[in-house]
Amino acid sequence: MAKTESEITWRDLEIGLVVTEPGNAKCYKTGDWKSLKPILDRERCVHCGLCYIFCPDMAYSPDQDGFFIADLYYCKGCGICAQECPTKAITMVPEEEE
Repeated sequence: MAKTESEITWRDLEIGLVVTEPGNAKCYKTGDWKSLKPILDRERCVHCGLCYIFCPDMAYSPDQDGFFIADLYYCKGCGICAQECPTKAITMVPEEEE
């Protein structure tokens, strides 16, 4: 029986992975790779969207209040969002902390 999206982890990927179906990245929980995660300070955020623009994994999307929030299901914890944030509203913290 095939695994569903929520059951597939990076450990299920084959060694030397060959992409036979372009666009299948959404099927893998790549957020399992990270050791750091982004935490947003809403008081410092100016809703500029640079975190969204620079995120190589397209893990950011706006919430109902206009804040761009990282989807930890896909975020790999690279920290580019925190580096590019002009107001330093994003802090990278170890995965187990908040």
